Amino acid sequence: MSTPEKPPSGFTPFVPEKTTLPELTFRAVGLGVLMAIVLGAANAYLGMRAGLTVAATFPAAVVAMAALRAFGGSVLEENISRTTASVGEALVAGAIFTIPAFVISGVWDELRYWESTAIMLVGGLLGVLFIIILRRTMVVEAELPFPESVAAAELVKAGQGGQTGAKYVFQAMGIAGVWELIKNSNGIQLVSSSATTFVNLGRSTIEMLGQQVVYYGGFILQSPAASPALVGVGFIVGPAISSTLFAGAVLGWLLLVPLGLFLNPELAAEAVDTTALIDLSTEVWLKQIRPLAVGTMIVAAFYTLFKLRNSLVAGIGRALSDIKSAQVGGGVATRHNLDLDFMKVGLGIAGLSVPLLGLYWFFSQSFPGAVLLTVVMVILGFLFAAVAGYLVGLLGSSNNPISGLTLSTLLISALLMVGIGVTGPSGILGVLGVAGVVCCAAGIAGDMLQDLKVGHILGGTPWKMEVGEIIGVVVAALVLIWPMIAMDRVYEIGSAELPAPQAGLMALMAQGIVGGEMAWPLVVTGMFLALGLILINSPSPMLIAVGMYLPFGSTSAIFVGGLMAWMLSRALVKKGVTSQAVTRATNTGVLLSSGFIAGEALMAVFLAFVVLGGSAFGMTRVLPSISESTLLGALVFILLYHLLVKVPLRVSEDDGSSPTSSA
Repeated sequence: MSTPEKPPSGFTPFVPEKTTLPELTFRAVGLGVLMAIVLGAANAYLGMRAGLTVAATFPAAVVAMAALRAFGGSVLEENISRTTASVGEALVAGAIFTIPAFVISGVWDELRYWESTAIMLVGGLLGVLFIIILRRTMVVEAELPFPESVAAAELVKAGQGGQTGAKYVFQAMGIAGVWELIKNSNGIQLVSSSATTFVNLGRSTIEMLGQQVVYYGGFILQSPAASPALVGVGFIVGPAISSTLFAGAVLGWLLLVPLGLFLNPELAAEAVDTTALIDLSTEVWLKQIRPLAVGTMIVAAFYTLFKLRNSLVAGIGRALSDIKSAQVGGGVATRHNLDLDFMKVGLGIAGLSVPLLGLYWFFSQSFPGAVLLTVVMVILGFLFAAVAGYLVGLLGSSNNPISGLTLSTLLISALLMVGIGVTGPSGILGVLGVAGVVCCAAGIAGDMLQDLKVGHILGGTPWKMEVGEIIGVVVAALVLIWPMIAMDRVYEIGSAELPAPQAGLMALMAQGIVGGEMAWPLVVTGMFLALGLILINSPSPMLIAVGMYLPFGSTSAIFVGGLMAWMLSRALVKKGVTSQAVTRATNTGVLLSSGFIAGEALMAVFLAFVVLGGSAFGMTRVLPSISESTLLGALVFILLYHLLVKVPLRVSEDDGSSPTSSA
C-alpha cells in the first residue's frame, strides 16, 4: 500500500480512524456488483434514448442501506456497495457515447461482444488506475467542493438514524415497470406512448428566378411520450436544463423540419395524405436536421471546453504534477490514507497498454497506426481522466463534459490516422476504438473520484474502495454489453426509439475525417447555428443541439418533468417551509424519479430479451397485444404529478426523521 500524508487535522470523518467495522465483505461487493449491472443496464437504455444519463450514487446509496441494514451491515459496507454499484452507470455512460457509433457509422453490422467488452474493460480499468494516482491530491488536499459527493454522504449519514427512503425507489420502480409492460410495443401494449398528427399549413406559390414554384407547409405535432423515466429525468435535471433541451426540440421540429419540408416541394407534392406527410417530415428530420444538429454539437462541445478552459488547464497541470507528488510518502500510514501500491498501479497501466495495442492493431490493421493510437490513448486518457475528475470535484458528475473530451480525442486521433495514411473502414475503427477507451476512462474517473470523496467523508478505507471499483468494472464490462446488444436487435440503435445522439456525433465525425463521408453543407450550417447561439449567450448550445437530435415526444416528456420540479419548488416557496423541509421534499422527488428511470428501463431491457428468446423458438410475438389507447396513455401524467409534486409536499411536512432530510 502507498502511504500518503494525513489529511488536514480539521477534518473529522463520520467513522473515526480507529473504529473497526466490516467493510470489504462478500455481501457488500456482491450487492454492489448486482446493482452495477442493474443500474448500468437502465442507464444504457436511458442514455441511448434520451441522450442523458443520471448519477447512480443516490439510488445505489439508498438501496445499499436498505438491503444491508436487514443483515446488520455497517455504514462502511454500505459505502463499498454504493461505490461498486455506481461503476455500472459510469462505465455504460462512456460506452453508449461511443460504442453505438460503430453501428451507426456502418463499420459494424451490429454490436460485437468481444470488441465492445475489450473497450469497456480496458478503458474502465485505466480510469480506475489513473484516479488512484490522483486520489490524495484531489480528494484530500485540493479544496474542491464536490457538491454531489457531500450530498450523497449526508444522505448516508441521515440514513443511519432510521428509514432509508428505499420505499420510494422500489415503489416507483414497480409503477414504471408495469407501465412499460403495457406501453412497450413488445409488451402487452395496452396504452399508446404518444399521439402524432400533421398540421397542414397549405400550399404557397412563390416566384423564384422567374419560375412559379409551389411550396408545401406544415409540421408534425407529437404529444409528450407517456414515459415515467423521461419525466423522471426532467425532474432530476430541473426546469432550466429541461427547458433548454425542449427549446432545441422546438427549433428542430417546429422550425427546421417545416422549413425542410417547404424546401423539398417535389417530395411534398408526392405526399398525398397525412401519413405520407408525417413520413416525409420524419425523413427530413433524420437526413437533414440531424446532420445539422451534429454540426451544432461539434462547436458546442468545444465551446463548453473553452468556457471551462481555466479549470481544464488547472486539471491538466495538477495531473502532471501529481505523478511526482503522489510518490512522496512522508507520513504515517493510516487506514484513512491507504491506497493501492503506486508501483503496482504503474505496472498495471503499462500492462494494459499491451492488450490496448493489440486491440488497435486489430481495428486499424496497421501496426504503426496501432502504436500511435496506443500512445495517444495513454497520454490523453490520463490527462482527460484527471480533467474529468477535477471537473466533477468542482461542478459535480452531472456537469462532466466527457462527450466534449471524447470528441477532442477523436479529432486528434482521426487527423493522426489520416496523416499516416490509415483511412477508410480500418481508420474509422481505430479512431472510434480510441474514443471508446478514453470515454470509458473519463466516465469512470469522474465517478470514482466522486465515490472516493464520499468515502473520505464517511471514513472509508481508500484501497478497499479501489478494489471494489476494480471488481465492479470487470464484472460490468463483461456483462453490460449484452443488454446493449439486445436493445440494438429489438429497438435498433440510431432509430427514433434509440437515437443515441452522442454516438451519432462520433460516428459522423469519424466518417467525415477518416472515411471521407459527411454531409458537409448541413454540418457547416449547424456550426453557424451554434455560433449564433453562442453570440446570444445561449445557456447551453449542446443541449439545444441534443434537443434537435432527439424525437419531439422524448424531449417534451423531459420538459414535463422539469415543469413538475418547478411546480414543486413554487409550492414549497408558497408554503414558506424551512430549508430542511425543501431538501426532504426535493430528495423524495429525486428518489421517486430514480425509481421511474430504473423500472421503465429495466422492463424495456427485459422485454428485449423476451423478444430475442421468443424469436429463437420461432415465435413472432411472446406477449398478447391489446388495442392501444392514447387517452389512457395521457392519464399517466396525472399519476406522475401526484407522485412527484403532491407526495414530496406531504413529505416536507414531516418531523425530519426521514433520511432524505439532509441529502
